[in-house]
Amino acid sequence: MRWLKFGIIIVLFFGAVYTVSMIFVEEKKNFTIEKEINYPIEKVFPQFNNLQNFTRWNSFFTDNKNLSLQYFTPYEGEGSAMSFRDRKDEDIYGDIFIRYENPEHTLKYQLFEGRKNTPYQIDLKFISENDKTKIIWYFHTPKQSFIKRSLNLISENFWVNNIDKSMKNLYHVLENKVDKETQLESLKFDSLIVEQQDSQLLMGINVTTKNIKDALFKNIVINHNKVMNYVKMDLGKKDDEYGEPILITDADNYKDKEVSYFYGVPVSKKETITDNNFSFRTLNSSRYYVIFYKGNYDGRVKAIQQLLTKAKHDTLRIGDLQQTFLEEPTTDNKTVMKLSLPVYK
Repeated sequence: MRWLKFGIIIVLFFGAVYTVSMIFVEEKKNFTIEKEINYPIEKVFPQFNNLQNFTRWNSFFTDNKNLSLQYFTPYEGEGSAMSFRDRKDEDIYGDIFIRYENPEHTLKYQLFEGRKNTPYQIDLKFISENDKTKIIWYFHTPKQSFIKRSLNLISENFWVNNIDKSMKNLYHVLENKVDKETQLESLKFDSLIVEQQDSQLLMGINVTTKNIKDALFKNIVINHNKVMNYVKMDLGKKDDEYGEPILITDADNYKDKEVSYFYGVPVSKKETITDNNFSFRTLNSSRYYVIFYKGNYDGRVKAIQQLLTKAKHDTLRIGDLQQTFLEEPTTDNKTVMKLSLPVYK
């Protein structure tokens, strides 16, 4: 009985201490974090106003492999939105909205977590400084009840650590992106070259669609998004864990009314696939006739004909044509691609 009384006194004591201390803790908290990154603002801003880009480097999302992400149109700028949910912990879920955008100057996010009705307000300001960009984060935390007010004591540390890790991730993303852009600028387009290419393992999807007007390219964009979402969200692959997307098809089927193709990305090894729509395909090491092409997708036909003519002139057998998208296909129908035709004696 004595120990019970002693326990009650201890609980009441600490409860009183907590109550008194929480009187001096604000029900919500505002703080500012400043960061600088060594890339120009035109490279940095698209990583923030496009939520699909944002989730690829922000450690709030990359550190949790169980998160399922869903994006909503428009996919960038004011009005865009996304939701996240932990597949193993039903208490971890939320939504992010971009409420305002002043391109290359300002963004305003709202972050709703779990059952909370009051969001985090996160305002970002971008300042161009030569070839660098200063990013200022203004955080306004949601109001906390008196019982949960102690969370405001740790919220700033959480976001500081999150942004420190995220900015390192962003630097590596931009480093790879800029390197790729430099390589693309040095390419010589529309000239036929010969390459020996190593074998590759692709994970992707088999498709059959009509080849009329823009229907084929629109179908490619749709299936590109399907493959990338599965690779990133379901398989949890980061940008450096898969290669550039490749479309495999008969070399001369551009003349057909219906086209069948395989669309996939190179991966390092086979792993369990839970969706029967996806499968693996191996590309064997071979000698290739190659042309780099830039322009509308329909314009690739001339380059394909050039490859076929060269193979016929050299009396060589051919395999399936590989179309590697060096820039991901988008709805504007502009492509940068590598057309590779395997040839054999």
